[in-house]
Amino acid sequence: MKARRNKKQIPSFRKLIKTSKVKLENKLKNKQFKQQSTLKKYRKEQRKLRQAVKDAVSKKPIPLENPKEKRPGKRIEREEEEEEEALPLDMMDEDDLQLMKDLGQRASFLTRDLSSSEPVHAKKRKHERIIDKYEKIPRTLQTAPEKELIHLLPIKDKSGIIPQTREKPEIIEDPIQELTIEEHLIERKKKLQEKKMHIAALASAILSDPENNIKKLKELRSMLMEQDPDVAVTVRKLVIVSLMELFKDITPSYKIRPLTEAEKSTKTRKETQKLREFEEGLVSQYKFYLENLEQMVKDWKQRKLKKSNVVSLKAYKGLAEVAVKSLCELLVALPHFNFHNNIIVLIVPLMNDMSKLISEMCCEAVKKLFKQDKLGQASLGVIKVISGFVKGRNYEVRPEMLKTFLCLRIKEVEVKKDTEDINKPKKFMAFKEKRKSLSRMQRKWKKAEEKLERELREAEASESTEKKLKLHTETLNIVFVTYFRILKKAQRSPLLPAVLEGLAKFAHLINVEFFDDLLVVLHTLIESGDLSYQESLHCVQTAFHILSGQGDVLNIDPMKFYTHLYKTLFKLHAGATNEGVEIVLQCLDVMLTKRRKQVSQQRALAFIKRLCTLALHVLPNSSIGILATTRILMHTFPKTDLLLDSESQGSGVFLPELDEPEYCNAQNTALWELHALRRHYHPIVQRFAAHLIAGAPSEGSGALKPELSRRSATELFEAYSMAEMTFNPPVESSNPKIKGKFLQGDSFLNEDLNQLIKRYSSEVATESPLDFTKYLKTSLH
Repeated sequence: MKARRNKKQIPSFRKLIKTSKVKLENKLKNKQFKQQSTLKKYRKEQRKLRQAVKDAVSKKPIPLENPKEKRPGKRIEREEEEEEEALPLDMMDEDDLQLMKDLGQRASFLTRDLSSSEPVHAKKRKHERIIDKYEKIPRTLQTAPEKELIHLLPIKDKSGIIPQTREKPEIIEDPIQELTIEEHLIERKKKLQEKKMHIAALASAILSDPENNIKKLKELRSMLMEQDPDVAVTVRKLVIVSLMELFKDITPSYKIRPLTEAEKSTKTRKETQKLREFEEGLVSQYKFYLENLEQMVKDWKQRKLKKSNVVSLKAYKGLAEVAVKSLCELLVALPHFNFHNNIIVLIVPLMNDMSKLISEMCCEAVKKLFKQDKLGQASLGVIKVISGFVKGRNYEVRPEMLKTFLCLRIKEVEVKKDTEDINKPKKFMAFKEKRKSLSRMQRKWKKAEEKLERELREAEASESTEKKLKLHTETLNIVFVTYFRILKKAQRSPLLPAVLEGLAKFAHLINVEFFDDLLVVLHTLIESGDLSYQESLHCVQTAFHILSGQGDVLNIDPMKFYTHLYKTLFKLHAGATNEGVEIVLQCLDVMLTKRRKQVSQQRALAFIKRLCTLALHVLPNSSIGILATTRILMHTFPKTDLLLDSESQGSGVFLPELDEPEYCNAQNTALWELHALRRHYHPIVQRFAAHLIAGAPSEGSGALKPELSRRSATELFEAYSMAEMTFNPPVESSNPKIKGKFLQGDSFLNEDLNQLIKRYSSEVATESPLDFTKYLKTSLH
């Protein structure tokens, strides 16, 4: 017969299922409690053991008894006398004194803690044997320095618990070799090369197979915390840029949404599961990457030195600039992907940063986003944040923030009064409507037409026009609210030029109901005298943009704006105000050319005369733009050619100093300035002046070349700009060098001058010698 097994059988799976959950939890808790109590007991025993050993070592050895003193009674009496001398017994209670005497008679007095509340003769335990063993060990004087011990897990056998210790090994540190500067640079270059190779290997692996190597993104991102002080800053910058380029390449063209609980619980194919894991890992790493970039910018702003001291405070700015540049790239490249709104919230405050480099970087990124955003979803998000930021700062921000609004792609969109008025999506006819209004053949055609239209809608990748209109309408509403708030509350703000420029651009999209009030505000601003000349020009430009659009139907006389522009034209010159010429050219185009039916001949004559006078004292590119505008006005108002005839006369005398263009009698003057401009040093100015003197013909010898006649005045102003401090076009040399022929002597002089010199030199008499001494003598006397 086989012996029965004493071991406890492991319960089967079926039995475990039957066991209640509560019972299993209780068993587990009991087991954990037992383990904790056992461990606690063991620690307590070890503590007491160490204390006992320490006390035994520190106690002085009791001297041996004197063999002559055989009577124990006398010894006890002597000890009692000594104790009485040592202790002030009169200050102790009788009970305490009796207790001390009793304890003194017991053997455990030396090794027992007096503060312990345990009975003196408690039941003996196992660890007491260990104490006895330690007591039997002979004591030696400590001569060598005590070595540090490491306490290991104890061993338990039949005799009891045996503690285990080991000496702590001494770590011999290698002496740090001091490197020279050259060796240090070589070592740094070597480390940097290794890091670059590692970054390149990780990036190549991720690009080659993003789905399988998505975990390597985490490894690459961990290098953002590089701890080697020699290469920390450079490596971090390289990793920031590498991750930015990787995310731009591997990010899908759609937004990844989180999975629902139902989707997580359902079984899917391996390919689908693999795609889900890739998307989840990508979004997670992208989020952590953006948080790292945000932290770098915060560290630079707060200027708090980290505990590791790996990166110095000076390096924070460089890291922050690279981080901001990466954020700007992601803002433009991934407007459709997750966390785009978070990037917008980070970028917009940096548009107003004290650092000019970071501010320009962010503003350029926002402009680029506006220009390429066809639908308008991303633009709307940025406009909302900018509007809130400007209002929160009480309109004390950089003007560049509002100038970004000029890059919005909503020029050709017809915005209605309200969002509700926008045409609703086209609905197909119901069957009953078709049956009532269409014949059988027409119904067939209609059915085929609707089918084709549905297919075209499905095939079309771009968003619907209705959605664009809604987004653009909402965007414009926020833009105009921002503009009107500044006009109302911050009229002396440096933001005013940007506001007026924006209103001039989007004036044709403003609701007609606001036109009257807006024109009053603009005129009040001009009359206040608080604006610079360029700002007042923006006011005039805005007013005429309003009147040339939907305001055409309004019965408003803008004569005060014509008068303001006419009397302030001579504020322009070749110095600081030369840049204002471009705005003047735009204003003249809107005021005179586009409103030709509302402009009288007297007004056109006065403006032409004043423009030709202005062309004399501005830079060449401004003169070209002004003369091009004069040419267009002469074509628009044909009767103004009387200014080219010096013999024509009318009633009155020309009054050039009068500020009213209608009453200055410009018909009694002539454009004599064109003859002065004909001798201008700039060849294009000469050509335009000669063309206008000839009556600005479209054909013939006096006509302009197509590259000049087909360009607008503003385009010519920009094309012939002298911003680079060079002649535009460059001056051609009058005597081109011929290969193999060198000019010598008087060949450099004019032919007429050469003949004159020869004639006079031949007439001079050289027979009598010249005597200068007689003149010298007379001067001395």
